[in-house]
Amino acid sequence: MDVTERELTDPWEGVLFAPAHGGDIGVLVLAGSSGRVERERARLLARQGFTALAIRWFGGPGQSPGICEVPLETFTAAVDLLRLGGARRVGILGTSKGAEAALLTAVRDPRVDVAVALSPTSRVWCNVGPGHDGAHHPYRSSWTWRGQPLPFVPMDDSWTFPEPDGGPAAIRGWYEWSERTFARSFPAAEIPVEKAAADLVLVAGGDDAMWPSLPCAERLARRRRSVGATVRLITHADAGHRPRLPGEGPAAASPRFEHGGTPGADALLGRAAWPHILDALGGKGSSTRPARESG
Repeated sequence: MDVTERELTDPWEGVLFAPAHGGDIGVLVLAGSSGRVERERARLLARQGFTALAIRWFGGPGQSPGICEVPLETFTAAVDLLRLGGARRVGILGTSKGAEAALLTAVRDPRVDVAVALSPTSRVWCNVGPGHDGAHHPYRSSWTWRGQPLPFVPMDDSWTFPEPDGGPAAIRGWYEWSERTFARSFPAAEIPVEKAAADLVLVAGGDDAMWPSLPCAERLARRRRSVGATVRLITHADAGHRPRLPGEGPAAASPRFEHGGTPGADALLGRAAWPHILDALGGKGSSTRPARESG
């Protein structure tokens, strides 16, 4: 399908892709802590008939240089843009910290019809990188809402950072260590997805080396099921932190972090999740029970 492309510079850097003949379903596409504009993923969605908006939500002009007290209004403003452009239905698709943002925005903005969370967390975590003041510590929330920081789980810096031969390191253990240390902060920091009006699609790999996304996705699904709310849970035991959707190549290796999984398993998870993502965004049905796919 032919698509049009429009570069954006205000109020954030981004790109808007739309089907050449128009579309009335909009999708906000969010990267994780890479900070990049998810241009190719947005184009992929536009080729499926959706209007897709990818934005830089931190690290740009006027924005926090790190994921530190980022206003959730950043994402509700993107919903505004999609709605004003004619979208009758809006979804947010985010990966990792972008998934955290997608879920939190869906909880607070009833105009969000679908939240697709790839490699999600079930709790609000502390900042990754500095805030506007340039400071990394003491830890602060990743997010604010209406000017107030959201309760969060900090990191326990007593954890020993692994340095395997100077190569990329798996930091999942740091999150699991911090969960044990700061368990008392969980109740306030949990993401209350049961309150979201949006349909929910959760995608997670069991070999995620960045953080425990599969246990988190299962926890989110239980919260949804506890109130009879819709949820789809798609998993693969051998996939890592970066599932790849059909049409996307393998994720580039990181010199700093180990993401887990294999190119084959990551692609299988993305392939299994793809029809659920398309169905949910298109409003073609939902399920109150988790849809599990494995390979």
